[in-house]
Order: sequence, then C-alpha cells, then structure tokens
Amino acid sequence: MTPDTELSVVPTGTSTGQDVLFPALDRYHQTVTAYKTDGFAMLADLTAVDYLTHPGRTLPDGISPERFELVANLLSLSAARRVRVRVQVPEHPALVASLWDLYPGAEAMEREVFDMFGIRFTGHPDLTRILMPEDWEGYPLRKDYGVGRVPVQFKDSPGPR
Repeated sequence: MTPDTELSVVPTGTSTGQDVLFPALDRYHQTVTAYKTDGFAMLADLTAVDYLTHPGRTLPDGISPERFELVANLLSLSAARRVRVRVQVPEHPALVASLWDLYPGAEAMEREVFDMFGIRFTGHPDLTRILMPEDWEGYPLRKDYGVGRVPVQFKDSPGPR
C-alpha cells in the first residue's frame, strides 16, 4: 500500500511486520505528505537516535549513515497499518523539515527531540525547550553529553552502633 507517487525510489524494508521507509533528508516531508494523503492520518510517535558511538546499523543501499536518525511512526487507522519513516540527519546542520503543518500533534514531539538532541525543525511554530530549563546548556540525550555529578548531601552520621 505504498502511495502511487514518485516515492517508489525511496528505499524500503520491513521490521516486525511494519514497512520501513528510508527517504533522503530533502524528501522527508514530501514522503510523509504522500502517506498522509494515502490515509495515514496519525503521527503516532516521533523521536531520534544518536549513533555517535554506534555507527553499525542496517541501512539499505544508497542511504549513507549520519550521526542522528529521526524516526517517525505513521498510523492508518482505517487500514490498521503502520509505517516507520527513518531519516538520516547530519550533525552539522542538524536541521529537518517540521511535520507540524501535516500533524499538529508533532509540535510537542519535535520540541522534545530539539530539547534532548538539538535537532532543529524548520517551519516549527515554537521551537523552544519543553523538558529542560530555557537556560540549560547542551542536549542531554546526545552520546557526547557529559553526565556530570549532582552532589548528594547526607545528614551527619550518628557514629558507630
């Protein structure tokens, strides 16, 4: 049930019974638009993965691995089908077209990806932090983000028993 468009050049695969698409970054929005038109009315999830220290992953021929991978899960309720869209996103610039114009619910999911990974979404109406304080430096789910330490204060020890 692939949309009858020029999307036939998008590499595909399957995983756990779901179709998996690997469009080029510049065809991401166009690919999702075609699936929305074809009845995939719900963006069930949108997240990212940082492959900084784990470069080995299975990608179809013609798809070059990048540091980040954006994963969008589309759902067709009428056909009871899911499609996973996996897009490779370079570190510089980590910039992707927003799906907010297609799926308004993407607003919060894209803000979370921005907040945790630093991936920016062009066309997003309010790309501000959603989980971390506005003055927070860095992106906590990046593999090169320093874990840091939070000092823990204990009460004075009562001494030996």
